[in-house]
Amino acid sequence: MPTSQATAVWEGKLKDGKGNFRAASAAFSGPYTFATRFEGAKGTNPEELIAAAHAACLSMALSAGLEKAGKPVTRVETTAACTMDMVDGAPKITKMALTVRGKVPGLDQAGFQKAAEEAKRGCPVSKALAGIPQITLDAKLEA
Repeated sequence: MPTSQATAVWEGKLKDGKGNFRAASAAFSGPYTFATRFEGAKGTNPEELIAAAHAACLSMALSAGLEKAGKPVTRVETTAACTMDMVDGAPKITKMALTVRGKVPGLDQAGFQKAAEEAKRGCPVSKALAGIPQITLDAKLEA
């Protein structure tokens, strides 16, 4: 299995400094600041990258699980919302809300829900993020 890499650089003090991250593959990169991370300013932040990783992993895990069960997907779309709050005076990721929608011929809502729950438990990013106090899943099959 490959090892994935990314680099981040931070310059300056926390509140007025600036950072930039870059994937080794060059597939993505971006600037970030205190304001984009802690004050909701427009731009990216590490938590957005964590959410993207979780959404991508869950979509792939769900697709793989359903394919293995003989119900290959037509389409799976996952949105992940990563929430950070101050806890005991320090920032902490407190919630990941996963919303998954799928088109799977020949599958009912109960089967989709079960497969989505299994994918949530089994995907490598979910396992890596197991320390997040609340990870929710809203899974719905679309016609």
